[in-house]
Amino acid sequence: MLFLTLLALPLQAQQAPPALDFAFFQQYVQPIFLRQRAGHARCVSCHTHRIPPLQPLSAGAVTWNEEQSRKNFNAWKAFVKPGEPGKSRMLMHPLAASAGGDHFHAGGKHWNSQNDPEWQTLAAWVKGRTAKLTQSGVRVLQSNSAGDNIHIIDPATLQVTGVMEGTEVPHGLVVAPGGRRIYVTNEALVTLDVVDVATLQVSKRIPLSGRPNNLDVSPDGKYVYVGIRQGAGAVDVIDTASLRNAKTVPVKGEVHNVYVTPDGKHVVAGSIAASTISVLDAATNTLAWTLTLSAGIRPMAFTQNADGSTKDIIVQLSDFHGIALVDFQSRKEYRRVTIPDPPGIHKETEGLQGSPSHGLAITPDGKMLWATSKYYGAVAAFRLPSLEFVKLVPVGSHPDWLTIPPDGKHLYVAVAGDDTTVVVDNKTLEVVKTIPVGSVPKRITNGFLRVD
Repeated sequence: MLFLTLLALPLQAQQAPPALDFAFFQQYVQPIFLRQRAGHARCVSCHTHRIPPLQPLSAGAVTWNEEQSRKNFNAWKAFVKPGEPGKSRMLMHPLAASAGGDHFHAGGKHWNSQNDPEWQTLAAWVKGRTAKLTQSGVRVLQSNSAGDNIHIIDPATLQVTGVMEGTEVPHGLVVAPGGRRIYVTNEALVTLDVVDVATLQVSKRIPLSGRPNNLDVSPDGKYVYVGIRQGAGAVDVIDTASLRNAKTVPVKGEVHNVYVTPDGKHVVAGSIAASTISVLDAATNTLAWTLTLSAGIRPMAFTQNADGSTKDIIVQLSDFHGIALVDFQSRKEYRRVTIPDPPGIHKETEGLQGSPSHGLAITPDGKMLWATSKYYGAVAAFRLPSLEFVKLVPVGSHPDWLTIPPDGKHLYVAVAGDDTTVVVDNKTLEVVKTIPVGSVPKRITNGFLRVD
């Protein structure tokens, strides 16, 4: 009889409302209470004396401590209906009536649209968004170069499942082997930020020898290599056991990108200014050889011989709409391939920063190479090893970096001009998802994150 009664209930009534996450409230909701908006008093200015209450800030403090935050959380959760932002007074009172909000709010109307980022943050909390990862697994990490956050995407659902805050102007990012740390280069503070995966918070900032760009980590996790795009150019070698800058290796030209080769034996750095590839011996962390090409060195990718050693460096060059191939053993460029110009499509030439093709990825089976085309807002597919052109797939304005998780199912494209990450199916060669992220997304990577 009880079973029949449950079947008769609407599905919505059978589902428990989502829990409200304290960590998300503390990290993302509370800053909204402190934010100054043009023509408005801050929420904290009124609600220290009104219902629902906010705790007074301690003398000299810029935010609330843990105990105060708990009190704020317990007070404000009574003014929302979990799972239903549209029925939550916290969200509807300050929302303009024209956008569906309540008729009057004594503190004025703060948001004219439900698409306002602050309103969306509150809605995410009400819907049960958590501030930390709840499951281990492979994730795609999208940094936002004009912002201060990094979005985490679950390849199983193609949904954003977490946001890392606190690194202003993040440049490169990489997941540590073992999955318990994420390393992010911080251009604003000239540091390598160490992020604890369990909390998605920066646990340490390591000073660098100059302004950083991209980075990579050794397969054994012992070293992080950071490209220094300042002065004469260098690669900083970070010891991950002591979390200190152990060594600075001078190279030819300020460094834009750094890669550890798939076999882990070499570290390859590229300089735009010097048009030079510098190769370090990973066993000694010393400079082994250099090669100067005809234009600035942009992103690189690597093919392998049957024994796993490095065969070719595939490199993109300044002002070249395509790729160049460098034989790793002979240390010579031997071929160039241009991305075809599609007929009847507008060619974008503004804002390219000297890089009409900027972003490479090879499928895990080694059979396909993807390259971005900023000229045509697309990604180009080539068969490997022949480099036969297959298809140009439109993805949006200014596609930048690329990544492919180990399952090889999807290509992820950072579309800087649209503030999105676009997902392309590697079999059908069609776009299957467009995911809103942060401001000017560029560097993107993937890795296994461990939270247990």
